[in-house]
Amino acid sequence: MFASAPDSGNGNSGVSRSLLIPMRFVWPYGGSRVFISGSFTRWSEHIPMSPMEGCPTVFQVICSLSPGYHQFKFFVDNEWRHDEHQPFVIGDYGVVNTIFIAREQDMLPPSFSPEMPGRSNMDLDDVSSQMEAAPTISNADLEVSRHRIAAFLSRHTAYELLPESGKVVALDVDIAVKQAFHILHEQGIPVAPLWDSCKGQFVGVLSALDFILILRELGNLGSDLTEEELEMHTISAWKEGKVHISRQMDGNARSYPRRLVCAGPHDSLKDVALKILNGKVATVPITHSSSPDGSFPQLLHLATLSEILKCICRHFKHSSSSLPILQQPICSIPLGTRVPKIGESNRRPLAMLRPNASLGAALSLLVQAEVSSIPIVDENDALIDIYARSDITTLAKDKAYAQIRLDEMSIHQALQLEQDANSFNGQRCQMCLQSDTLHKVMERLANPGTRRLVIVEAGSKRVEGIISLSDVFRFLLGV
Repeated sequence: MFASAPDSGNGNSGVSRSLLIPMRFVWPYGGSRVFISGSFTRWSEHIPMSPMEGCPTVFQVICSLSPGYHQFKFFVDNEWRHDEHQPFVIGDYGVVNTIFIAREQDMLPPSFSPEMPGRSNMDLDDVSSQMEAAPTISNADLEVSRHRIAAFLSRHTAYELLPESGKVVALDVDIAVKQAFHILHEQGIPVAPLWDSCKGQFVGVLSALDFILILRELGNLGSDLTEEELEMHTISAWKEGKVHISRQMDGNARSYPRRLVCAGPHDSLKDVALKILNGKVATVPITHSSSPDGSFPQLLHLATLSEILKCICRHFKHSSSSLPILQQPICSIPLGTRVPKIGESNRRPLAMLRPNASLGAALSLLVQAEVSSIPIVDENDALIDIYARSDITTLAKDKAYAQIRLDEMSIHQALQLEQDANSFNGQRCQMCLQSDTLHKVMERLANPGTRRLVIVEAGSKRVEGIISLSDVFRFLLGV
């Protein structure tokens, strides 16, 4: 059983009020009944801790804490105790342990890469499985596995990703932004290449992040962009103004627009994967031009890491023993973003939000933390749903963006709006367990449309981490 501590933060921004950082507290010294209490419960509530699966003398609990300074103490078999191996001070409640959680602006990485009532969108295999002692893998086996994967990807080309038939949607830079996002929503795609007929080239992409920035700009009282202008505002005009808006929004000096990342059909799969990772993009257009100067190229396909991962899984399906790392449980691999344990100040925290948090807070977090999705959890940190960047295109339907205020609409309402708009009955939340092997995780991520897996605790579905396609490839390629 896991509990969440009340929020005791003093932040004054929309994100600060809604953002809670899950922290794992561990009591490894045995006992029959173990509780934790602290300043985050105002010392009035004892939160029960649970013995770890396969290790009954180690008790743990995840508490969602607001940024700031906290004190805590353990109540073990009716006796107050503190952990001498963790930071402690003498306070009003005797000797207490301490923890400091940085505010969100101090936690941003330099780079990165609910189930609401009536929803049943999550899938989890073997929820009753027991966590066994994780086998270790030698550096030699790790390097052998990485070498064989890299060799395979180097031998095969992007041409193998091209489907026998299909369509690729591209947008002209001179169409209106509003029309462009309506097309993204109707086609069910999160991104589309941009074609400039004057230059005879693909000059960029339009993504869900663009729509997020536009909606945030519309919400600014001092904005120069109005809803009427959005009807006529072309993509090219928006891209030209994106530098100013982006620097105002996130306070950094990144240059916009970035040069379009493309690949050719004869580029190796390894090169394509590295272009996606280094460019921090979701897809890379595969283009080919018969002109010497490369003008007027033909758009063949949009390559994704999911497709490349599927090639890896298919190739090594009957020879997985040649890759020792595939049988490793993910709990033994430095993969993805995990809920930090107590005292792990160097680990980037996993941001989660409650379903009653505002849509504005979610969009701010997506932009500022440079993540593509946010787990939505209940009061026990159990996974309810997930809000991704691509979900924002739902607001393009019937000009819904003009009828809402980001700070007044909750995430629950936003997700319900998407469910109504898309009549979506599939699985939105793909999950895995700490005990799942890397091979199992890779097979799930290789499914079309799956970009991340949420790591949950068996049974309770309490969130323990998140693994993205980028995380897997950075690990497999050692980059």
